Amino acid sequence: MPVLLLTVALGLTACTTGPLTPVPANVTILGLNDFHGNLAQSDFTPVDGKTIKAGGIEAIAAEISDARKTNPNTIFVGGGDLIGASPINSGLLRDEPAVYALNSMGMKVSALGNHEFDQGLDELLRMQNGGCNSNDAAKACQYEPTYTGATFKWIGANVTYNAASGKTGMPFAPYIIQDINGLKIAFVGAVTKTTPGIVSPDGVKMLNFTDEAAAVNRYIPEIKAKKPDAIIMLIHEGGDIVRKDAAGNDINKDVNYSTVGCKVLDEKTPIVDIAKRVDPAVSAIISGHSHQGYNCLVPDPTGKDRIVIQGEQYGHLLQRLDLVVDKANHRVMEVKAANLVVNYDARKANGTLDASMTTILNKANAKVTAISSVQIATLGDQQIRRGYTNGAEDRKIESALGDVIADALLYATKDQGAQIGLMNPGGIRKDLPGTVNPGNAVTFGDVFAVHPFGNTTTVVTLTGQQIKDLLEQQWSGGNATANKLLQVSEGFSYKYTLSNPDGQRVNIADITLNGTPISATATYRVATNNFLAGGGDNFSVFKSATNVTQLPGLSDTDVLSKYLKAFGPSLKNVVKGRIIKL
Repeated sequence: MPVLLLTVALGLTACTTGPLTPVPANVTILGLNDFHGNLAQSDFTPVDGKTIKAGGIEAIAAEISDARKTNPNTIFVGGGDLIGASPINSGLLRDEPAVYALNSMGMKVSALGNHEFDQGLDELLRMQNGGCNSNDAAKACQYEPTYTGATFKWIGANVTYNAASGKTGMPFAPYIIQDINGLKIAFVGAVTKTTPGIVSPDGVKMLNFTDEAAAVNRYIPEIKAKKPDAIIMLIHEGGDIVRKDAAGNDINKDVNYSTVGCKVLDEKTPIVDIAKRVDPAVSAIISGHSHQGYNCLVPDPTGKDRIVIQGEQYGHLLQRLDLVVDKANHRVMEVKAANLVVNYDARKANGTLDASMTTILNKANAKVTAISSVQIATLGDQQIRRGYTNGAEDRKIESALGDVIADALLYATKDQGAQIGLMNPGGIRKDLPGTVNPGNAVTFGDVFAVHPFGNTTTVVTLTGQQIKDLLEQQWSGGNATANKLLQVSEGFSYKYTLSNPDGQRVNIADITLNGTPISATATYRVATNNFLAGGGDNFSVFKSATNVTQLPGLSDTDVLSKYLKAFGPSLKNVVKGRIIKL
């Protein structure tokens, strides 16, 4: 499909300009971010507003193949979160089918993403290097008897071993230089420094995640000394477009993934600060994490505009950079940028889907069909949804599905004395079911899509004061910008005032259990998942809990399935209102 290209003519070079006569060459870089093991296509709404099926390995591979036919100097790279939080046909197989698909597409390098660390460093190293020695033997090496690992390399300049690990150095390379038909393209990587707060802390306790820009800049002199023809940054951190002005009026309504040269990325989002500090030798920045589509310009430290691009999620878009490099003098002469819609519907209609990817998809589906198709329950409604604001997922509000999951946690742990259920919204990955089901049926595949992490259940004891402090952490510290509103069970309610200072947004007198204000000194049994119980999502108060009861045999899918079987038909028009914003 025709695309508009953002073009930046670069006065600054990746390396020192030499006296030789320029020898121009064209390089195409295709980037995939936040794929999350989405082997199959899914709904996407392009600029014209007509929803299509987009992404899926069959269409992505065909798009890459077409690009290589047009320009043999084409390289396929990743922006992180290629695996983790995946649909059942990849997630139940430990994302091995997704890695095999990316291998077959010829991916060469990817930034680490936070979700790559979902199962801990050891498991990520297995995903990189291969083998079956997994922390979940029931899922590993089920797609193939032997998992051979990723042929591409994950990189992260800001991930190092800490002193407590007993190791030195880095578990992953900070950068890689790829040779493509004699052209040397350097890729330097970073992952959001917030990773320890948004994955299970135990899995990364041996690692430091440092400032992204500073870490990348540390390696630029070393990279430049190797005389690459271009330096591209791959980072799993992102931003969003400013949608309202200071007065609350809607602005930038027409800016979207296809808009070229936008200068409206929110200054408060991390990628803007990072991009402004990254060395000018980096010619463009491929980003991820925020699941947004944008093709924007952010000034580098010298004030010159530099491309910062992100391709939404699930393979709906591919980020495309077209570079003109001077291979004689090892410099970048020009960069063009565009987000390409991976239109599955169009390719299916014209018969251009990649057949080798169809084989991988069909095999993965066959491996999990017997489990995923089992009907768990019938709901009283066609769908129970997460929180949404203006059509976009919003984790800062109470949701119907969040309430149901918190209720399920409480129901499943009554025998442990649980009085309150708490759920993190980031652990709710899909609506239930993901698409409206006129028959109101819910399968195990639907439940797994909601809970793909394999978290288990934990019951802890907290004082009333600790519960108050825990609620305050929704808007402070590592959550100061994310504002992750914990979802709460029936009978538990509180009020908050967002405009109040940190630590004063909730009055303990406004926190009630079964209609009675909680006491600061009394103790309460709280059910949650092991991710939150370990201090995940920056809820460190959980680390001070007492009487911690781990229930490793009770997974998040077990908890929700059990509740749906018992109460599914009564779940109609689920009423929210447990959390009241003043």
